Amino acid sequence: MSSPSTSTTVTTSEADALKASIFQRLHPRSYLERFLAEGVRPDGRDLEEWRTIEFNVGSISTANGSALVRLGQTTIVCGIKAEIAEPDLDCEEEGFLVPNIDLPALCSPKFKPGPPSEEAQVLSERLNQALFQGPSPIVSRKTLCIEPGKAVWVLYIDATVINYDGNAFDAAVIAMVCALRNATLPYATYDPETNRTICTRPNTNPDKPAKQIRIEMDNGRLKLPLTFSFGIVHYSSPDANPSLILPDPTSFEEPLLETAVTVILDSTGKLVGVEQTGASVPLTGTLVGSTGYEDVTSRCITLAKKRFEALGDVRQRIQMISG
Repeated sequence: MSSPSTSTTVTTSEADALKASIFQRLHPRSYLERFLAEGVRPDGRDLEEWRTIEFNVGSISTANGSALVRLGQTTIVCGIKAEIAEPDLDCEEEGFLVPNIDLPALCSPKFKPGPPSEEAQVLSERLNQALFQGPSPIVSRKTLCIEPGKAVWVLYIDATVINYDGNAFDAAVIAMVCALRNATLPYATYDPETNRTICTRPNTNPDKPAKQIRIEMDNGRLKLPLTFSFGIVHYSSPDANPSLILPDPTSFEEPLLETAVTVILDSTGKLVGVEQTGASVPLTGTLVGSTGYEDVTSRCITLAKKRFEALGDVRQRIQMISG
C-alpha cells in the first residue's frame, strides 16, 4: 500500500517575495536603485520622508535619569548614572560628562560580540562633540561642582542600541537629551572636617531636595540640539539619473551610500555645524527634489530646517520633560 504523497503549494505572491529577497541579497545596489527610480524607498517611504520619533522617559528606576527612543525601527535606551569624584587639578570647579554608545550583537547581525567596535567608538566621540564639547555644549561642567577642588559629579551617559535599523546617531542624540532632562542629582554637601561628601536620599528630606541637571539656555529656551542625517546616493549611470539625498537612512541603505551628511541645529533652528563622512561629493549638481543646480550641503540644511519645523510637537515635549 503506497503512502500518500505530500506536496507544498507556493503562491505567486510568496514566490515573488522570495525572488525579491534573493535579488536584494545578491544585488543590493540594483535593488535600491530600482526602488529609487520609482520615487520610493525600499521601506515604503517617499524619497524625502523621515521616520516617526517616539520616546518616553524614566523607565529605568535604578538610574538617575533614563529615556527610551524609537526612530522608525531603530530603538535606543539611555541611562544616566551619577558618581562623585575629585576634579582635575587644572579644572577644580568642573565635573565630568562621559557619553558612550553600545552596539551589541543582539541589535543587529552586522555587529559582533566582543569589545566596542570602531563604529561604536566613532559614534561616542561624535555624540561627545555634538552635545558636550562642540561650540554649543548643553551642560556646563561647572554646574556639576559640589565643592571646588574637592568633589564634583561624574555623569555616565550610556546609550544601548536595542534594535538597529540605521541612523543610530540621530536617535542617540534624542535619547541622551531626553535622559538628561529626566535626570536628577541627590542633594550633596562636602564636609571639610571628615573630607567626605554627604548625599541625601531623594524624597527623604524636604529641606534637601534633589536637583535637576541644569541645561544651558539659548535665547530664552533650553539648549536642546537636534541632528538630521542624510545619505548621498550616486546612481550607477550618472548620465541617466541625478544624485539623490536620502534623509534618515536605514540599515539597508547605509552601506550603499557614498557619503553621509549630518546637520546639527540648536533649539531655535539655528545652524550649529555640519559633519560629512565617506567619499567627497561635488559641491553642485542636479539633485532630485531641487531645481537645477544646488549645493549639496545647502540642500541638506534646507531639508533639516524643514524637518525641524515639522518636529515642533516633539521639541515641545522634550522641553517639558522633568525629573
